Amino acid sequence: MDECKDLAGKIAFVSGGTKGIGLEIAVGLAARGANVVINYFRSRDAANAAVEKIKTYGVECYAHRANIGNHEQIPGIFEKIKENFGRLDILISNAALGLFTNALDIDDKAWHLAMNTNAQALLFSVQQAAPIMPDNGRIVALSSLGSQRYIPGYAAIGVSKAALENMVRYLAYELAPRRIAVNCVSGGFIDTDALRGFPNYDDLVREVVRRTPFGRIGRPEEVASVVIFLAGPHAGWVTGQTIIVDGGYSLA
Repeated sequence: MDECKDLAGKIAFVSGGTKGIGLEIAVGLAARGANVVINYFRSRDAANAAVEKIKTYGVECYAHRANIGNHEQIPGIFEKIKENFGRLDILISNAALGLFTNALDIDDKAWHLAMNTNAQALLFSVQQAAPIMPDNGRIVALSSLGSQRYIPGYAAIGVSKAALENMVRYLAYELAPRRIAVNCVSGGFIDTDALRGFPNYDDLVREVVRRTPFGRIGRPEEVASVVIFLAGPHAGWVTGQTIIVDGGYSLA
């Protein structure tokens, strides 16, 4: 990560910031001087370890426990941020969840889990964050290739990510008068616990490596670096966009 301090004094929130891409984003923001609030739901130990790692960059950090897929728990996150810092400059909507299922097998549980955690959480988070976000703020959501192309067993998650990408465009237009940039980063096949959770992980990786021009799967920090750029001062003329970070996989 670039360790220039161009985010010094900024206040950032990263949902799902205790591991994988989310943790890489949180650490990268801290390395550039931002104070960081991370969200977690399950593991307090992972959250504590993440907070300690982030604090090594000399910034303030704490972890807020909340189920980002439960809209009733979202306001408390931003009330606490306002209480502690008075504002929020950067919002990263990273937390994601879903059940693996084909489209014809989607039931209410799979549909609502994916839509609430991936799409609705972005909308409700921005609604809560906007009143405490100064002009020229930054909002970045995380998506995936399943929003645009078929991935076996990924139907519910892919549809929710497509909704998220469209929501980014609407939010970008409506927040443009305040020069708040809203963008999306769509990661390809990245070496994370989420990818390892695919039922056919080994076969999937072999096929992805074969089809990817760069000949490998991606690393979390390669997605995080694009997110951090969009969260920074040099990306003010980029808004409403979904940037694909996949080593060229989607070209073929």
